[in-house]
Amino acid sequence: MESAEQLTMNLLIDRFQKISELEKEIEVSTRNALTEDIGSGDISAALIPDGLSLDAVTITRSKGVFCGAAWVEAIIRQVDHALTVEWSVADGDKIQADQALFVLKGPGRGILTAERTILNFVQLLSGTATTVSEYLELLGDSHCVLLDTRKTVPGLRLAQKYAVICGGGTNHRFGLDDAFLLKENHISAAGSIKDAILLARTHRPDMSVQVEVESIEELEEAIESGAQSALLDNFSMDELALASKKAKNKIKTEASGNVSTETIAEIAKTGVDFISVGNLTKTVQPLDLSMRCEAHRQ
Repeated sequence: MESAEQLTMNLLIDRFQKISELEKEIEVSTRNALTEDIGSGDISAALIPDGLSLDAVTITRSKGVFCGAAWVEAIIRQVDHALTVEWSVADGDKIQADQALFVLKGPGRGILTAERTILNFVQLLSGTATTVSEYLELLGDSHCVLLDTRKTVPGLRLAQKYAVICGGGTNHRFGLDDAFLLKENHISAAGSIKDAILLARTHRPDMSVQVEVESIEELEEAIESGAQSALLDNFSMDELALASKKAKNKIKTEASGNVSTETIAEIAKTGVDFISVGNLTKTVQPLDLSMRCEAHRQ
């Protein structure tokens, strides 16, 4: 029978491009987090009788979207092979306040040692997925695609981008090797938008080219120079609408900058193809979780 971790990966593998890399990141990040937390040994857990078993149920105090099953599985596997987990949810599930999410069972010492690391990962990833879901609700039936950015917690990029998928969003670039994104400093160094695009095409003709533009004039130059996408940086609503009209059937447009829950619906109405939001992964409100234990003495 497949574990919750395997089922989760199988369900989302078609939407997430880097599953094998994510699996490696999970092992490394959970190991590092446990090492950071445990240090030379958990002296508090050592006070717990060796034969004491616990059932520890994790509940959420607020509604949201769950993410983090594979991280829980990796942590308990590294802490104590005798620990098990019973799942009531899967990644991507919408959850309600006071809902039980999963139950850890096994040696009390292991559960108490793993508790904080488990909650840290699940709170962050579920918070990310929840934030994405909230932005998508504001988009409603818009054709706009909600994108994340590279503004992620260092060392947890794949984790947070996976959480974005769980929340219903779409991944932008995973790294600097995925595609060209020619920004102000690249363009300045090259001499012009046209020259920057030419250099990119010459260097890696197999890669897509997106250009950050700050005016309608720069957008027109990007279109004429053969860019595939334009990042409309901090455009006003009127400028976004005009840019969308000029770009129609010529180049994809992405609105970026000053995007919030207050502005995203209005931005979508301008006709842009994509909206990227750094706050999906940068300023995340962790989901409020609690783990409650019940002892079983042998």
